[in-house]
Amino acid sequence: MYLPDLPKQAYQNLLEALEEEFTYTFGGSTTIHGLDGNYLSHAGFPIRDRVNLIYTDTTFSFEENFDRISRYTDELQKAAFEALAKVAPNHAVLVIAARFRFGIKLKSFVWAAARDGRR
Repeated sequence: MYLPDLPKQAYQNLLEALEEEFTYTFGGSTTIHGLDGNYLSHAGFPIRDRVNLIYTDTTFSFEENFDRISRYTDELQKAAFEALAKVAPNHAVLVIAARFRFGIKLKSFVWAAARDGRR
């Protein structure tokens, strides 16, 4: 998951909750703080943003469990929006479930939130 890296407590609380969720659900997670994101706004202007990346692995077969994994990512996205709705209604959270083998992305499911007019 990509989360905006903002100093508001709601973001820190969400990040901690996701780390705990992934730890108990999948046995662990990794968080990379303070990554630089670059995006193109709807108006065509480049925007720089700081993001945190939190990820985990699963032993589930991607193909056999695609619907299950997709439902799980939908629930994560819903929980993230609910957690941030009052403090940052216009920020996006990106949830990606992807299968990798030997560093090559073979298949992916991507969900991205609607952003305000900046993106």
